[in-house]
Amino acid sequence: MPGTAQSDRMTAASSTSRPPANDACHPVLQALLSRPSPAIMGVLNITPDSFSDGGQFITPDRALAQASRMVAEGADIIDIGAESTRPYGSLPVSRDEELDRLKPVLAPTIALGIPVSIDSMKSSVVGWALETGAAIANDVWGLQRDPDMAGVVAEHGVPVIIMHNRDKADGGIDIMQDIAAFFDRSLAIAAKAGIPAGHIVLDPGIGFGKTQEQSMTALARLDELRTFGLPILVGASRKRFISTVVPSEPEERLGGSIAAHLIAARAGASIIRTHDVAETMQALRVAQAIEAKR
Repeated sequence: MPGTAQSDRMTAASSTSRPPANDACHPVLQALLSRPSPAIMGVLNITPDSFSDGGQFITPDRALAQASRMVAEGADIIDIGAESTRPYGSLPVSRDEELDRLKPVLAPTIALGIPVSIDSMKSSVVGWALETGAAIANDVWGLQRDPDMAGVVAEHGVPVIIMHNRDKADGGIDIMQDIAAFFDRSLAIAAKAGIPAGHIVLDPGIGFGKTQEQSMTALARLDELRTFGLPILVGASRKRFISTVVPSEPEERLGGSIAAHLIAARAGASIIRTHDVAETMQALRVAQAIEAKR
């Protein structure tokens, strides 16, 4: 008998390839997840071509000033990237160029005193950053693009953010089934490499390998990913899907970003990745305070 769409989704989200969810939570994640509201990850792009703020923080002094500002505004994590991972129009960056951008900025950012995640698709860059003191690896290809990434993460014993991605969007698929199947593959890779489940965060990859409708669907059906038993990160900040609802440029999408993040938090997201730390933190805390009066 053919399954319903709902039963198909549940089947896609129930693979036995997942690592056991009772693995001890990494201390860095435990500290972040113990907060009463979702942890805030501030975005620091030291790139010339990121979709929202490319070039604004390319110089070390501007990057460090932005990192300090986000810490002062209440960021719990700084996510630093030196190669644009936007899904359209970004140019590949060599390992050496990526490291040249990171070297003046990473250690001083770590010295600000909160966990720093390294947003890179290259295992060699991630390895260098972790050796320098970064606390989290953030892989927009979910351990599936660079064959050495899982080993580097396992070797350093750090948390890893596994993000769903696709080479190109396909509007004809059930995006939640695709995300669940992708995560099952990533979790199998992680388990084989020796990465404990308690070190893993899942990110549905809003805006990556998805149509704008699929990005909104991923947010609307985010609670389906809770069946994995792992923390969920959502980064909808300034993403293009917002402009399909209200035409706007990236810097004009604060309202839409906050709306998406409030919905994500209510659906169970534990970490919110944002360009706008103060505004996002205020929205989350006020929403939480209101919900507490129910």
